[in-house]
Amino acid sequence: MKNQLGGEITIGGIRLQSNVLMAPLAGYTCFPFRLMVERLGAGSAYTEMVSADGLKYNNQATTKLLYTDDREKLKCVQLLGSIPTVFEKAAKSELLAPFQIIDINMGCPVPQVVKAGEGVALMEDMSKASKIIEACKRSGKVVSVKCRIGRNREKIVIEEFARMCESSGADMITVHGRTRDMMYEGEPLYEYIKAAKDAVKIPVFANGGIDSKDKAECAMQQTGADGVMLARFGFERPLLFAELTNRPTTETKLSLVMNQLALATECFDELSVLIYIKKLSSYFMKKLPGTKRYKQELYKAGSVAQVRGVLGKIFGEA
Repeated sequence: MKNQLGGEITIGGIRLQSNVLMAPLAGYTCFPFRLMVERLGAGSAYTEMVSADGLKYNNQATTKLLYTDDREKLKCVQLLGSIPTVFEKAAKSELLAPFQIIDINMGCPVPQVVKAGEGVALMEDMSKASKIIEACKRSGKVVSVKCRIGRNREKIVIEEFARMCESSGADMITVHGRTRDMMYEGEPLYEYIKAAKDAVKIPVFANGGIDSKDKAECAMQQTGADGVMLARFGFERPLLFAELTNRPTTETKLSLVMNQLALATECFDELSVLIYIKKLSSYFMKKLPGTKRYKQELYKAGSVAQVRGVLGKIFGEA
């Protein structure tokens, strides 16, 4: 029986409210944003990318990345690194104690990450990748892996890689249907996500280029995937989660961004709030008339109160 878009799904014994997930995005998927998409229907939303090795410093930046509380029902963290013992120590650490799911980043194509042997570079060292998965599983947490289909079209390794993930104990795989050299451009190659799905029994999620209900349904149909994971389009249009999960909502861009402003003010210092809300609002106002003028006014705002006033003008009367 084929999975239905928006339906519930179980990952490693954990029941998710839907099979429409939010990808980890560095600089974007902070605590307020994760709460928002969960409320709109997302089955899970991961933290921003966290360095497994960097956890040992337990600095202010790490604290912000890992900020959560009981309002976040399902807590998921994404770790980046390349050393199995470091992953194990991180997975078992007190800092990650609140998190039920650990996602291992094996898909980031950014040059400095790849040069460090992290992200998508791990797809070319399956022995090390396997040890990292096994190390994270020893924490007793549910473990997922986010990856690509390979380095380039001449070196697509996703079938073998998916089998390795499953045999190493991964509970789920999310496959970004692009190669490393495609970065974030070009049409995802759904046939290779299907190849991964056909190769394993654990849930496989399709990721890449999903910006509408039609695209999500197409991805499910063409790949046979168990669900979809939104990335930048989930950030640009969070209401897409409600649409994909058939969840009635009266939310608007104005109510969403004002709620985010209130939540961020509660959780972070004013500078962090301003950076996040300006970034989120810039995405929200895409295609709105007068965007350039509004964006200039928004970025000149130097306080939360000023930002609140500008947001009311951009998105409607507050």
